[in-house]
Amino acid sequence: MAGFRSLAAEEFDAAAFVAGIFDSQVVPTVQENAVDLASILNQITVDDKGIVQKDELIPVTEQNGLITVGEAHVYMVKGQGVVTEVDTESRVKSMTIQLDGYDGPIVVKLYTGPRIPSDETAVRDAVGFLNFGDFRSQTEYGKVANELNKLIVQQVLGGVDVATLEGKTIAFTGAFGIRTFNLIDINLSQVTVVPVSLQVVE
Repeated sequence: MAGFRSLAAEEFDAAAFVAGIFDSQVVPTVQENAVDLASILNQITVDDKGIVQKDELIPVTEQNGLITVGEAHVYMVKGQGVVTEVDTESRVKSMTIQLDGYDGPIVVKLYTGPRIPSDETAVRDAVGFLNFGDFRSQTEYGKVANELNKLIVQQVLGGVDVATLEGKTIAFTGAFGIRTFNLIDINLSQVTVVPVSLQVVE
């Protein structure tokens, strides 16, 4: 989508840009293309330390997600499961899910806010239409990821009383990424999903 930027001299307003595409493009793209997370994890075999070889991970990603120029493996995913733990103490808070359809060793978590790490770019990278070449600099590109995360915290997670979710079943769509640049052995003991939608089922 090279048409994002028409006025090169205009200062880039990442918050306004993200607000303009989130509901109309980002959310529908994830919901229409999300792959069942349990299906993905069932294709990945980790050793007793949670390690998988990058060569073994590549075909899984090629089938279910995409590999970025920076060799991040990113996926749009959906799933449902019971919340088994809610972390309210860490700086970056999350909840742990017992994912329906997966009983393997990889731990599944969802970010719960109010902060998502500044280097978390899974949603931006996974949707496939926000490319580095569409922006003037790495700074602008980075701001898009940060503003997406901020909007998710406000819009997706803001109305959820996370502290009450333990023991409840939730359904979600979202994205997660695995960094593989310059690595052979990939630590996949856990994956943490950035939710794009989140509903309490029961």
